[in-house]
Amino acid sequence: MYTQQFYIVANVLMVIDALILIATGYMGYSISLEATPEGLVMGWYDFLGFVLFLMFANNYFMGSTGFYSARRFSSTWSMIKALFIAVLLSFVLLSAGVVLIGIKPFSRVYLIAHFLTAMAALIVTRIIFYYFLDRRARTTFNSRQILLVGSADRVIAVAEALNKQRSWGHQVAGCLNVNGQSNPHAGNIPVLGRLEDFDTILQEHQIDEVMFALPKGSPVDLNKYMLKCKITGVAVRIIPALFDLSDSSFRVESIQGIPTLTDYAAITSASGLLYKKLLDLAAGLLGFMVFILSYPIMWLIIKLDSPGPVLFKQRRVGMHGRQFYLYKFRSMVADAESKKTDLLVEKKTAWPSYKTEHDPRITRVGRFLRKTSLDEFPQFINVLKGEMSLVGTRPPTPNEVKHYKDWQRRRISIKPGITGLWQISGRKEITDFTEVVRLDLEYIDGWRFRKDLIILWKTVWVVLARKGAR
Repeated sequence: MYTQQFYIVANVLMVIDALILIATGYMGYSISLEATPEGLVMGWYDFLGFVLFLMFANNYFMGSTGFYSARRFSSTWSMIKALFIAVLLSFVLLSAGVVLIGIKPFSRVYLIAHFLTAMAALIVTRIIFYYFLDRRARTTFNSRQILLVGSADRVIAVAEALNKQRSWGHQVAGCLNVNGQSNPHAGNIPVLGRLEDFDTILQEHQIDEVMFALPKGSPVDLNKYMLKCKITGVAVRIIPALFDLSDSSFRVESIQGIPTLTDYAAITSASGLLYKKLLDLAAGLLGFMVFILSYPIMWLIIKLDSPGPVLFKQRRVGMHGRQFYLYKFRSMVADAESKKTDLLVEKKTAWPSYKTEHDPRITRVGRFLRKTSLDEFPQFINVLKGEMSLVGTRPPTPNEVKHYKDWQRRRISIKPGITGLWQISGRKEITDFTEVVRLDLEYIDGWRFRKDLIILWKTVWVVLARKGAR
């Protein structure tokens, strides 16, 4: 219920923020008309474009900095700092776009006036709104009163979580001890008695909801107390005893009314995965078009340099062991795979598969293709087929996966990517396979959609600088 309540609150806040950006935009434009010479006044359609862009950009950055989250800010000052960063990023992005596109005339008076009025309006609105949600709504007559039942440590943890949670108004009325003590330590939470006093507490206090946070192995007959709540019309919420309150990896979900506790090992954001898929489709189509246009030239230079096929395909392992053929422009001699065994005998390496900068199997054209990363353009075929993503972990061979330890197998829990943390961190310099796995797991554990965008941006510079390619 609390999450559903704040979904409504967040949607209202998003609409209010958008209206503030529109209203302050008109104010800024009016100020610029008065203060700017007529020849330097922006066009009306340019202004509308700026306002619409700022409206969406500001909502995105405010969402990224936690303004549409149900979690409270630690203080008003931390809220103001986060708000300043979000609004500043929106206007910096607008300014960069104006410079790159070359929109003229562009009024600096409008930009400054819009920024200052938007900041002031957003700060005032947020202070008023948060005052009502965090203080006023929690002390009103109809605020939701919650009784916590459980061991002292779990009760304190749940109370802290409730204190951070935003809703239309709730507060912890007190707690009951399940350890048999008359006055257990429960922080600042009022201790209303023991579990034996449950019926009396419900009668004497205005309890709207009971939250059971029983410890693992508790002998309490939970059905007895749940039935009492159901008969008297009091809502019940249960925190499973097997759920470790210090473990934030679990997610509570429902499958056709059946509640489940889920621990995702990889990416969990459905919206983030949607954005990632859309990016893969858009970039995959663009990259595939470049591949098609460049194929005749590649066919000619590869064929002139050495006999053999233009495209090289190799079996690789994708998400959770799914095998597929990865495509590249051939950069080695045609019988490279048959010569691989001899090279492995001659030189031992930390990698499960053979990699070296001075591989004698690489052709002259192949060295150029690898140095410029042009050999990887056919991988956009794999992206369009859904076998790979634009950004991900390095796709291993089946022989590599055979040698994986259990903790290393987690790197194939997501789709492999054309680029990733390993590629932008200096492929050539990283020779320790454990370090490669560490980078892949760092990407998985800290994944955000914006992180993909950052990696793509850095990849462009790495490719242009020709760093780390083999």
